[in-house]
Amino acid sequence: MAHKIKVGAVSYLNTKPLIYGFEQGMMADEIDLVIDYPANVAKLLVENKIDIGLIPVAAIPLLREHYIISDYCIGCDGEVASVCLFSQVPIHEIETILLDYQSKTSVALLQLLLNEHWKIEPTLIESSADYEKDIKGTTAGLVIGDRAFKQRLISPYIYDLGLAWKEMTGLPFVFAAWVSNTKMDADFVEQFNRANKYGLERLEEVVEKNTSPHFDLRSYYTKNIEFELSLLKLKSVKLFIEKISKSEY
Repeated sequence: MAHKIKVGAVSYLNTKPLIYGFEQGMMADEIDLVIDYPANVAKLLVENKIDIGLIPVAAIPLLREHYIISDYCIGCDGEVASVCLFSQVPIHEIETILLDYQSKTSVALLQLLLNEHWKIEPTLIESSADYEKDIKGTTAGLVIGDRAFKQRLISPYIYDLGLAWKEMTGLPFVFAAWVSNTKMDADFVEQFNRANKYGLERLEEVVEKNTSPHFDLRSYYTKNIEFELSLLKLKSVKLFIEKISKSEY
């Protein structure tokens, strides 16, 4: 290969099984791995600064051309546990929501659910680092990733976005998928899938190397996160993108 393919992945615990193979040296001669949070990985792909990204699916329409290149994703079929609306009051008493700045998909999904599922119209406020401390009274907060595990121990009301989507549509949900901005060689894609699968077949090793003081990762990887990008999940991606494309989300 004339040059290395630049691959952007997410820094959260939910991606650790997918990138474990890369971290163990698989495809070291073919790729350079860049780690960041979801919105930044999407931005890098849109700006052609990387070739492949594990990006929030809400960012797919921003790409001039896109290819979902892997059989694997970050998805769920019900409770995801790490993408939730946290509050001190019940959902219909919430007046303001602080939005997590790290993921476009989670914010778009929340806005869609507020409108179509919960049918409430709180004030939405963009946030910055450490906004979780302001989740109090009638001000709720969307918190994603590893920080959501900690917030689960604090907030009395937890509204799981993966579960809410399942209740509304009957479908699983995909938060992020491996997307390239140019067509990839079939041999490369096969190797890429093999590297993704490597960690999924060694979840015990992944759990041993990545601990969370706030949540059981073994349970998270086997009961909450679904990594296989099934046809039903692709149907869900299509529906989600159609919905947010017709709205202002």
